[in-house]
Amino acid sequence: MNKNILYASAIMMAGVFAACDNRQQTAAETASTDSTNVETHVLHAKDVDPLTPDAVIDILKKGNAAFVEHHTQNRDAVAQLKESSHDGQHPLAIVLSCIDARVPVEILFDKGVGDIFVTRVAGNVVSGDVLGSMEYACEHSGSKVVVVMGHKQCGAVHSACADVQAGNMTAMLAKIKPAIEELKTDSTNIEDEAFQNEVSRQNALNMVKAVREGSEILSEMEKEGKIKIVAALFDLETGEVEFLK
Repeated sequence: MNKNILYASAIMMAGVFAACDNRQQTAAETASTDSTNVETHVLHAKDVDPLTPDAVIDILKKGNAAFVEHHTQNRDAVAQLKESSHDGQHPLAIVLSCIDARVPVEILFDKGVGDIFVTRVAGNVVSGDVLGSMEYACEHSGSKVVVVMGHKQCGAVHSACADVQAGNMTAMLAKIKPAIEELKTDSTNIEDEAFQNEVSRQNALNMVKAVREGSEILSEMEKEGKIKIVAALFDLETGEVEFLK
């Protein structure tokens, strides 16, 4: 092979290796810089006790805004687990959401280990076990807010609208049907996505009512101003959580 070609090839390979080294060094420097901003702290009682329910709702709203705007906090989950193992858990809120895999509750509120309780069931419907979990969160662990969060494009709502009858799903979907009946008119296209999204909204509101009516403990805590029970709706397309009245 021509010596000039060999020389040129050697120069080119040296440049490739140098570029790789530079990228690795840059990545290492970035990781080193980012590590200073990694959250390792977990919530303790002293962090949560002074907060009002409205302050907690504001924290959740800001967390969702950070998620939507791609400004989420880096966290060391292993370090947080270690810290929480020594002082228990003191979550800000408990969120009842749908099981939908596109609704990652902690992520969309930009929260980490120990920040919020999450209970999930298709259609975010309320049951005795769900109420017991909420009571544990608020009365025992000091959570300040109960959030019942539905979401747009909900499969459970779609199934309820389609009157699916199948095993244990039948009784579960029956809990969503009052929202359908409240919104349906003679001209309603029950298969319309916009209508079903409104059903998701109404169902979340109905489930808040079910929480108040089904739990004397939570209802009294809300009347005393210790907690708030609120509905919310998550938009899969935008990532935004809308808190409802």
